[in-house]
Amino acid sequence: MVAMAREARLQCRVLRTIFLFAAVVGTVLSCGTADAQSRLDKAALESYIRYLLLWGPEIRVEISDPKPSSLQGFDEVTVGGYLGSAGQKEVFFVSTDGKRMIRGSLLDLTKNPFDATRAKLRIAGQPAFGPEDAPVVVAVFSDFECQFCKQEASVVRATLAQKYPSQVRVVFKDFPLAVRHPWSTLAAISGRCIFRQKPEAFWQFHDWVFEHQSEITVENLKTKVMEALQDKGLNQAELDTCIATKATEGEINSSIKEAIDLGVTGTPVFFVNGRMMPGAAWQNLRTAIEAELSKAKAKTP
Repeated sequence: MVAMAREARLQCRVLRTIFLFAAVVGTVLSCGTADAQSRLDKAALESYIRYLLLWGPEIRVEISDPKPSSLQGFDEVTVGGYLGSAGQKEVFFVSTDGKRMIRGSLLDLTKNPFDATRAKLRIAGQPAFGPEDAPVVVAVFSDFECQFCKQEASVVRATLAQKYPSQVRVVFKDFPLAVRHPWSTLAAISGRCIFRQKPEAFWQFHDWVFEHQSEITVENLKTKVMEALQDKGLNQAELDTCIATKATEGEINSSIKEAIDLGVTGTPVFFVNGRMMPGAAWQNLRTAIEAELSKAKAKTP
């Protein structure tokens, strides 16, 4: 019994060492009604998560079924919290006895830590500028009504584009926060309608919306968009129909789902070759880009 106790203590120390970025946050998850394989009581876990993340009763919580992880003795569980179109997802590792939980990421030291995230980002067929074969891809989830997004947009369109004209490709992703921003979803739909018809005109729309953000309302958005882009070579009747019927709403919903699956909870959020950087200041964004360029250079024979 003494040897077993020592072994158990040693295993705990090893786990704490390996998961430098994880938090062991629970001992309250076991229950006699759990299934035979995992002892995971979803009701108890939901209660614990609501307390941990301050999720009130208005938040809808979804907990995935546990699946085997590469960490012995722990299953992987995905927990999502949703309010309207907004949402948040986190991955937890729950011990098979239902008594412990690790909050964090399990990293493989033999692989790039951002490859898995980068693979989940949908880049093709999205509004973008910069060379398609650029070594660095910066994807930004943004909201046209977000003031912080307006500030970051000027950095992306001016500073970043000038500093890295041939080394970085910027991809725009929609993540309208309709709960707080009443016209953000319609703006996103309008942008996608423009992109469908004339991709290069999207960036003119992008710059115009952020520049005139304070003047736009739910009531005048469509009229102002039509006026602002009337000389940009667009079919006005086709654009009007697309916006009025919300023909691109499905694309916006897909982008929102993608953002939630990636762990995006606000805007703006950048992904630099898969590295997630919420609200990154220019210096931080530049540091990440330089790191990726150095890594790419080191791989070149």
